[in-house]
Amino acid sequence: MNLPDNPKLVSIRSYLERRKKLPGDARIVFTNGCFDILHPGHVDLLKRARALGDALVLGLNSDGSVRSLGKGEDRPINSQEERAFVLAALECVDFIILFHDSTPLELIKAVRPQVLVKGGDWAVENIVGRDVVEKNGGKVVSLPLIEGYSTTALVEKIRG
Repeated sequence: MNLPDNPKLVSIRSYLERRKKLPGDARIVFTNGCFDILHPGHVDLLKRARALGDALVLGLNSDGSVRSLGKGEDRPINSQEERAFVLAALECVDFIILFHDSTPLELIKAVRPQVLVKGGDWAVENIVGRDVVEKNGGKVVSLPLIEGYSTTALVEKIRG
């Protein structure tokens, strides 16, 4: 199946060009993850992250990056293109940038967000990029998660 073009899926270069078109005082929020099987916990986190600023940049783990995280031999279940396509349908997501490393540190350095967000399963002091964002005067936020939702749990449920 060929997916339609995804204007929200951009390269870092394209993001930086489009960023120039936003108001100079636009507050950029960044979060990242695999988002392999989108569930209510993901949507809630993304909506609340977007509410913290004027634009939400989502760093999406590439397929190779997901595999490098040790989530299982059959992960990701959905390809990076499929995951990006579904995420782009969310109004709260403004930009999606694939990253291929095991962490989004280099991407965070390039995006230079004013707000860095992760889910509540991450302690603020352990969030990758915290030092970079705080050094630039930004803030790092760990948002509470909706209990009972995780991609790993969904995969286990499907497997029975």
